[in-house]
Amino acid sequence: MRVSIFDYGAGNMHSLAKAIASSGAEVVIEPDPVRAVETDVLVLPGVGAFGAAAARLAPGRDVMRAALRDGLPCLGICLGMQLLFDESDESDPDAESVQGLGVIAGRVTRIRARRVPQIGWNAVEEASDALLETAPLAHAYYANSYVCRPNDDSVVTAWSTHESDRFPAVVRSGQALGVQFHPEKSSLPGLRFLHAFLDSVR
Repeated sequence: MRVSIFDYGAGNMHSLAKAIASSGAEVVIEPDPVRAVETDVLVLPGVGAFGAAAARLAPGRDVMRAALRDGLPCLGICLGMQLLFDESDESDPDAESVQGLGVIAGRVTRIRARRVPQIGWNAVEEASDALLETAPLAHAYYANSYVCRPNDDSVVTAWSTHESDRFPAVVRSGQALGVQFHPEKSSLPGLRFLHAFLDSVR
């Protein structure tokens, strides 16, 4: 199975690539958003800022959106999950908002809390996703200042809470799965979760 990690040019993705490769998959890090969808599974990694990532995505946004809507399996991690949504408040100074893929209707906003960013372990609650039954993940590692606010909560299959702000930990739309946490940094349970996702789309 070929897994393409779309490279926003924002950071080292070695730990994620290594975690995916340990499942037996062939891993390709691809900076071209059009070529990134020529694969069995697309991964949108969780490193970088929304505005910069959206800019790198822009030349192939329509192609990637169409591929996901046509059923290409996709895992969006942290920032990658946020890119599945319509737009984000994490924008550049000259824009009111930045456009995402629009696979899931909703907006990305700053966490409503005193302590931002949220960095560290947090509970994954109210899980209804079948993947979390296969590979339970009671706690996961987070590193984020922004969270997703879907228009329809039916896409949410697990939640987390930071201070008093309750936000989606896992969302699913078709074959696209988004997780706000970092499974590759969530110890052995996170690795099992990542492998279970890849097994589910094999």
